[in-house]
Amino acid sequence: MGMADIAEVLWNDFLKHNPANPAWPDRDRFVLSNGHGSMLIYSLLHLSGYDLPIEELKNFRQLHSRTPGHPEYGYTPGIETTTGPLGQGLANAVGMAIAEKTLAAQFNRPGHTVVDHHTYVFLGDGCLMEGVSHESCSLAGTLGLGKLIAFYDDNGISIDGEVEGWFTDDTPGRFRAYGWQVLEAVDGHEPAAVRAAIEEARGDTTRPTLICCRTVIGQGAPNKAGSESCHGAPLGADEVAATREALGWTHPAFEVPADVYDGWDARAAGAEREAAWDSTMAAYAQAHPGLAAELSRRLACELPESFGERADAYIAECQAAGASVATRKASQQSLNAYGALLPEFLGGSADLAGSNLTLWDGSKPVTAEDAAGNYLYYGVREFAMTAIANGIALHGGFIPYTATFLIFMEYARNAVRMAALMGQPQILVYTHDSIGLGEDGPTHQPVEQLTALRATPGLNTWRPCDTVETAVAWRAALERRDGPSALVFSRQGLPHQARDERQVAAIARGGYVLRDAGSEGAPEAVIIATGSEVALAMAAAERLEEQGRTVRVVSLPCAEVFEQQDAAYREAVLPSDLLARVAVEAGHRDWWYKYVGLDGRIVAMDSFGESAPAAALFEEFGFTVDNVVAAVDEVLQAL
Repeated sequence: MGMADIAEVLWNDFLKHNPANPAWPDRDRFVLSNGHGSMLIYSLLHLSGYDLPIEELKNFRQLHSRTPGHPEYGYTPGIETTTGPLGQGLANAVGMAIAEKTLAAQFNRPGHTVVDHHTYVFLGDGCLMEGVSHESCSLAGTLGLGKLIAFYDDNGISIDGEVEGWFTDDTPGRFRAYGWQVLEAVDGHEPAAVRAAIEEARGDTTRPTLICCRTVIGQGAPNKAGSESCHGAPLGADEVAATREALGWTHPAFEVPADVYDGWDARAAGAEREAAWDSTMAAYAQAHPGLAAELSRRLACELPESFGERADAYIAECQAAGASVATRKASQQSLNAYGALLPEFLGGSADLAGSNLTLWDGSKPVTAEDAAGNYLYYGVREFAMTAIANGIALHGGFIPYTATFLIFMEYARNAVRMAALMGQPQILVYTHDSIGLGEDGPTHQPVEQLTALRATPGLNTWRPCDTVETAVAWRAALERRDGPSALVFSRQGLPHQARDERQVAAIARGGYVLRDAGSEGAPEAVIIATGSEVALAMAAAERLEEQGRTVRVVSLPCAEVFEQQDAAYREAVLPSDLLARVAVEAGHRDWWYKYVGLDGRIVAMDSFGESAPAAALFEEFGFTVDNVVAAVDEVLQAL
C-alpha cells in the first residue's frame, strides 16, 4: 500500500513490457527487492494483463498457488527473480543492468539499437541495512549502470518499529559516494513528483539513480498507516472496512471495475512495442546477419552447434597429454579451450583472479567506459558477486561464472542457495579446496563447505581429480540449463590418472570405476574418493594389491549426477553386496555415511585444520597410504 502510488506511475507511464510475452528479451526488468510486499507485484501483474487470474490473488500464500508469500521466479509470469532475503533482489537488479549494458555494447551498431531497456527496483530500509546492498551498489556506481533506477521506500519502519533507533545512515550521501545520481525527498504519494523523478533518472545514462521516496507504510489505512503493525500482519476486518470507507471504495472484495481494468491493461501497448522491436531485429539481421544470429542463439540459451564435438576432442586431448597440474590450473586450461567457443562467457572473481585462475587468454574487462568485455573484476564482494551473477543469468544472453576460495563460499551462501532455488545455470568456481592450501591455516582451509554445497537441492558439486575430470566438469556445467554447478579445485598439483575411453566417457556420469580388482574376481573392498584424494586412494589400492587384497577404486567427482543415473549403472559401480567400503576426502566426514554406511570407514576431517605446509597437514590429519590401508583392513576384519 505504501508503494502503490509509485508503482502506478512506473507501470502505467514508463515500464516497457508485454504481458502476453513475459520473456520478451528487450522488456524492462522490474524487481521487488523488498519481497514481503509481494501482493503489490501480484496486483500489478494481474491488472496489466498477465496470466494471473483473480482466483490466484484470492489464493495468496496458499499451497501450490501462483501467489506465494514472497515473489518466486518460475511460479508467476512476470516475476523476474525470487526475492525475500532482503538486499539480494537489489543485487540481482545490478546483475540485470550489467547484462543489459554489456549485451548492448557487444551487439548494438550505429542505426541498429536492438538491446535497450531499463532495470527498475523497489527496495526498503531492510534492503539497505543488509551488507550485500553496500557491495552491489558500490560496484554498480563504478560500472556506470545508467539504466538502473532504484526506488527507496523511505517509510522509516521495519518489523521492530521505527528504524531511527538502529538505522540512521545518510543514505543519499552514501549513494552519492558510490557514484550514483540521487534524487531526494520525492513525495511517493504524489504522482507528478514521482513522474518527474523517473524522467530525470532516465535522463542520466552514465550513472545509476536512487530515487528517495518518502512514503507512509499502509497508506490509506486510517488507524494503522505509519505503524509496524501493518508490516506483515493482516489489517483485520475492522481496519479493512475503515480503509474502504477512507478511500471511498464501495466495490465488493476482489471485484475490479471494467474501467479500472481498461485503464491498466498493457497488452495492446506491449504487443505494439514488441512488434516494433521485431521490426528493428529484422532490419538488424539484414544489415548484420552474423551478429543477429549470434544474439538470437545466446538469447535462446543455446550452445554453438559444434560445442559438443569440440569438447569431446578437448577432453580426449587432456587424457592423451597426461598432464599433472593443480586442478585450478586445469580449470584455467578448460576456460581457454571452451572460452574460445563461447562469446557468452561473463566471468569474474572476488579479487582472486590470480589465485582462482579465472582469467583466460580471451578475457577482457567490463568497465564503465567499455562494457563490451567478458570479465568482471568484482572486488572483495563474494556475496554481491554471486547474487549479481544470479541477475546476469536471469537476464539471459550470458553464461556467468564466479570464483573465490571455497572457504569464502560462506560469505555468498544465501546467494548460492538462491541460484539453486531458482534453477539458474551460473557456474560457481571454488579453489583452494582443503587443508591442502597449507600455511594460511584453518581460517582459509575449508572443512564443512563441501557438505553444505552437496546438501543444497538442485546444486551439482564437482570435485575433479585431474585435468580430464576438470574438463568434463566444466563441460557438464556449461551444458546444464536447469541449475547451478559448483566446480571445486585444488591449489596443489595433482597427478594424472590413466583411463581407457570407456572410463573417460563415464566421468560425465558423476562416478565411475577408476581401478578395479583385476582378474582375481570380485573386489573385496571399495575405496571411494574425490579430488586430491583420488591419487591417495589409488596408491592405497596398489599397496593392498601387493598384500593380496582385491580392491576397487571409485572416483566420485559429482555425487548428484551419479545419483541421477539408472539403478543398473549405480549398482555396477557400487554393488550393494560390496559392504567393505572406505571413503577418503579432505572434508567433513559426516556426508560420507550415505555411501559407506555405519559399518564402513571414513578417512576425512572432523576438526578444523592447522597452519603448515600441505604435506605436513595431510600426514597430521591421516591422509596417508598407511592410514587408508589400515582403514580397509579394519573394515574387512569387522565384516
